[in-house]
Amino acid sequence: MRRTALTAGLVAMVSLVAFEYVAVAVAMPVVAADLDGVGLYGLAFSGAMAAAVVGTVLGGRWADLRGPLAPLWTGVAGFIGGLLLAGLAPTMEALIAGRLVQGFGGALVSVALYVVVARAYPEELHPKIFSLFATAWVVPSMVGPAIVGLVVDTLGWRWVFLLVPILTVVSGLVLARGVAGQPVRGGQGTPAPGLAAKVAWAAVTAVAAGLMQYGSGGSPILLVAGLVILAVALPRLLPAGTLRAARGLPAVVGLRGLATGALFAAEVIVPLMLVQERGLSPFLAGIAITGGAVTWSFASWLQGREVFGRMTNLVLGSAALAGGILLMGAVTFDGVPVAVAYPSWILAGFGMGLIYPTLSVLTLELSAPGEEGVNSSALQVGESVFSVVAVAITSALFTAVGSAYWAVFAATLVMALAGLAIAPRAVRSAVPAATASA
Repeated sequence: MRRTALTAGLVAMVSLVAFEYVAVAVAMPVVAADLDGVGLYGLAFSGAMAAAVVGTVLGGRWADLRGPLAPLWTGVAGFIGGLLLAGLAPTMEALIAGRLVQGFGGALVSVALYVVVARAYPEELHPKIFSLFATAWVVPSMVGPAIVGLVVDTLGWRWVFLLVPILTVVSGLVLARGVAGQPVRGGQGTPAPGLAAKVAWAAVTAVAAGLMQYGSGGSPILLVAGLVILAVALPRLLPAGTLRAARGLPAVVGLRGLATGALFAAEVIVPLMLVQERGLSPFLAGIAITGGAVTWSFASWLQGREVFGRMTNLVLGSAALAGGILLMGAVTFDGVPVAVAYPSWILAGFGMGLIYPTLSVLTLELSAPGEEGVNSSALQVGESVFSVVAVAITSALFTAVGSAYWAVFAATLVMALAGLAIAPRAVRSAVPAATASA
């Protein structure tokens, strides 16, 4: 019964962090107009991302050192506090401050939950738990936009921020009951060498990712500068050998980054292409994305029941992701029926549903005791930064080639195929990899 409460609390907390991610994206145009902050629109997102990268790095090591409960409850408090600051903000600057606190708190929560799973559940249950986590991220993308739209239209945008803290408190109480008596307290107790340096490199990484994001809008100098800084800073936050896909944990982190980067960079352009190039309504274009979310959830369910082996999950998932992107790229050409868009993203979503939770499970399996937090944070940092880089580069490419949609799908297809090539390297080694030091 207590583990049931723990699972319910964990899934609820993941769902709330995911829902707020979707909700802010939907509500922000109204927020910016109401607060006369259109000029700061991008900072509301990039600022939260920067704070999240720092929170992820700090939270991972904190959880290993002192146990996951301190960063978890600190993160919950920060998440709630940031939401309240944003919901009550009189100016756009105040809202951005709230977003910074919210992003930092949400990151602490996310990485601490991985450590809770590592300590509270036997290894054979990890696939099921991470399949629930994956579904908890996907479902908000399906139902979130409609709910947020209704809240904005009836109660106003502030309630998009103010209602979630109430639900977070309820979820926190359920989670607190679940962790009571579980073996999650305490950590290895050894101070981490270079922790301050890692946090500093996390801040540099976040700034560099932000430069790439802004540079993709038409400033090649910022884009290149951000990429160069990332090349120096990011490897210091990831397992040694990640950028060359060394066997074991480095390949796991690299594959997660490539797969999520490929999917998200392609998905950014899918609705635009279907509406402007193929003449679909926004509603019909959105259905294509929803189909991918449904199969992502279904494939995560299959992974949780271990229908396929780990190797099959990663290879089949990577092949499905690449196939889905290839088919969606074909839709950019007039001779291909637009209806092909629907099965293409169903296929891509199915692939991600196999890949994503499997890599979460492997991260814990390949982590030595006391390193679950730092390796989980590396997984999440890699995912976030690879995605930002992928979106920035494909956006710049899209602009450079005269709004040619096929170029974006070609670039993301290369990323997906690279992931397919390294997928076997993520499974064949059972040797934990050390995280790179600054």
